[in-house]
Amino acid sequence: MNDLKLLKGRVEPWRELMQQIDDIKTLYELGSEGGDDSVEEEIRAELSSCQKKFEEQSILNLLSGEVDKNGCFLTIHAGAGGTEACDWAYMLSRMYIRWAERHGYKLETVDLQEDEGGIKSTTIQITGDYVYGHLKGEAGVHRLVRISPFDANARRHTSFSSVFIFPILDDTIKVDIRPEDLRVDTYRSGGKGGQHVNKTDSAVRFTHIPTGIVVQCDSERSQIMNRQTCMNLLRAKLYAHYEEERAKETAKFGAEKKDISWGNQIRSYVFQPYTMVKDHRTKFSVGDIQAVMDGDIDQFIDSFLQAQWKGLPVGGDDSDDDDL
Repeated sequence: MNDLKLLKGRVEPWRELMQQIDDIKTLYELGSEGGDDSVEEEIRAELSSCQKKFEEQSILNLLSGEVDKNGCFLTIHAGAGGTEACDWAYMLSRMYIRWAERHGYKLETVDLQEDEGGIKSTTIQITGDYVYGHLKGEAGVHRLVRISPFDANARRHTSFSSVFIFPILDDTIKVDIRPEDLRVDTYRSGGKGGQHVNKTDSAVRFTHIPTGIVVQCDSERSQIMNRQTCMNLLRAKLYAHYEEERAKETAKFGAEKKDISWGNQIRSYVFQPYTMVKDHRTKFSVGDIQAVMDGDIDQFIDSFLQAQWKGLPVGGDDSDDDDL
């Protein structure tokens, strides 16, 4: 039923668009035959509406990967730089939360490591149709350039935070996790939740010994619920890990695929001496940085997906970084 719902969501909008185009043609013919110029404004408005719907559905057609239709786990880690970097990690998390809220997606904080002035790391579960497909291109290093509010001398600082995107896997995708490969630790949560979380070992940490992948969850009062969330997150990270390994093997024989890793920044956010957000892979940029920080990042997501579909290079070439 879920697959049927997704397919209907892909097909029905195109049928509605075709019907809308037929209605515009009919309106144009009636206006031409009757010499009525008053319908011109209505036709222009309808054409503009059609164009917007066409672009939205065209982007959706680019999301054809095995897990593109799924939700995702979004993890943000602050880079070096103390309070400045932690504040930047918090700003990024707020940006993605605002984006998800704009689209009506469900949000849940799985893990949060707070720090004075911001956060060290956070993992957020975002549930909805095609969330992973839209956000998968956001993985990488994000750079902030601004006059630091924490610097008494008002100097310009550069901060980095890394973003990782992992798909939420459904039952159709199998990831084998052997019990003997898993180390499970429980501990007391230091977060909010009253005396229960502070007096019981409700928080859970899983370590996958062969890969060294570590996941943890302390968002729920129940250890059982935290274990389930931890297992879902571990399956997502292992899936991404194995996919990356397969991509590396394929790259030896096929087209080279550039890794997204720490040190390979994908986007810069400049607050001073001017305002600009620039994606270094697609070269797409906008000047309204406040709108971007409030979650208006669909332009960057769409430009990345279109570049991938067209086969254009999407590497992090920073040869023009001096402009930033």
